[in-house]
Parts: sequence; structure tokens; C-alpha cells
Amino acid sequence: MKASTPAAAVRPRASGAEGEARTFYFERDFGRHAVKILPGEFFVAAEDIVLSTVLGSCVAACIWDRSAAIGGMNHFMLPGAETPSAAGDDPVGLAGRYGAFAMEKLINELIKRGGRKSNLEAKVFGGGHVMRNFTTLNVGERNARFVLEFLRTEGIRVASQDLLDVYPRRVVFFPVSGRALCKKLARADAALVAAEQRYDAELRSRTVAGDVELF
Repeated sequence: MKASTPAAAVRPRASGAEGEARTFYFERDFGRHAVKILPGEFFVAAEDIVLSTVLGSCVAACIWDRSAAIGGMNHFMLPGAETPSAAGDDPVGLAGRYGAFAMEKLINELIKRGGRKSNLEAKVFGGGHVMRNFTTLNVGERNARFVLEFLRTEGIRVASQDLLDVYPRRVVFFPVSGRALCKKLARADAALVAAEQRYDAELRSRTVAGDVELF
């Protein structure tokens, strides 16, 4: 009988997909290799590793196929609606195209790697009201509303959620088992807020990279 590989020895396998996370490290808390998902990134794995991110106003969808034992996480937000590229507060309008693009990339990569859309289930996190300078628009609320609406429309069951409120969150996802852990943080540090502000500015300065259709 072939001995199983210890979790600590399993390393992430990059696919080379556009937008795939590239920050690899060893997660000592869980004794596994890990991938840090930054704003605008995603990662899919069928290995016993950890996917990790820290969220403020952004949301993360952790999507898993139980039968194929494969899962992935993304980290995204809708661009500020006060800009011409995202006018209005319609989560399925122009601003929603950014979120749809992020979600579809994750789901398509899961399907490409052996998952089936009919088997997918999601756990969603984030959407905290931590970007205080957005006084006319609750960015986190729009992000949370969008991700739930997108999953409902696509027929993907939401197994659990931790959304809204005023707290940033650290989320850890185990893609093989589908287990997710979420820790609310006392407050958003300056680095997190600055990163999300830069990400929002980047989104507002460009058009959607392109439409992605689900398989």
C-alpha cells in the first residue's frame, strides 16, 4: 500500500491562469502549505493545502465540489458606484460585471479541474463597512448583495455566510474538505484599508478585462 503524503509536504500547484494568486507560504497554525489570496486574485486546488485571505469591504467566495474534493477561493469587490464606469447601484449592471468576471473565473477553473457545476456549494465572507471615506455608498453591502445574488442566479447553494457588520475578517479555507474558518478582527489596520482603496482605484481606472461565460 502506498503511504499517504503528510499534509505538511503537499505544496500548491499553480495552473498559470490569469489572476491566479502567487503568494505561497507555510501556514504554521495548520501545519500546511498555503496560498494568500490578495484583492483581485483567486486560487483553485485539489491538494491538502490552505487558502487564506483578509477581507475588509471585499468579499471572498469559497466554492467546493464535495464529490471531486476540489475547491477554490476568490477575493474581489465591485468598483465604486460614484464613477462613470459603474454608475448606479445595480449589482447586475456595469459594476456587477467586475464581480461576475471574478466569480466566473473561479467557477470555470473548478470545472476545468474536474468539478461539476451541479455539485458546487459556496461559503461567502466579508463585506464589512471598513472603508470609512465611502460616505455615500456602503461598498461592503453592495459586494455582499452581489455575491449572494450571483450564486442564487447560478443555482449554487450557499452553505454558510458571514457578511456585513463593521469588522474585517481573516478567512481560511481547506479546498479538499470544504472546511472554512472565519475570524473577525478587532479593527482594520491601515495596510488593509490602503490595499482595498488601491484596488478600488485600479478597478475604476479600467474597463472589464473581458466577459467570461460559464461552462
